[in-house]
Amino acid sequence: MTPTEIRTTYLEELVAIAPDLDADTVGDNDHIQTDLALDSMDVLNLVTALHDRLGVNIPEGDYPQIATVALAVDYLGRMIALKSKG
Repeated sequence: MTPTEIRTTYLEELVAIAPDLDADTVGDNDHIQTDLALDSMDVLNLVTALHDRLGVNIPEGDYPQIATVALAVDYLGRMIALKSKG
């Protein structure tokens, strides 16, 4: 997957969990809890949705790596690459 595809997927799942958000207004560095007001259950639902959609495991210790779009694109890209190698 390209970074653009990962970004689109992340934003689609984010908006599915928090439908009051507009994907076009979410900035690359907006924090999902601090800036976008997701609670811990929303974060867990996002992790589950990303796992289902991308087939990658996101351990709880790595949740900070998906806290912004920019971080998530990088992290998920690495996880997808690792998954495809092995």
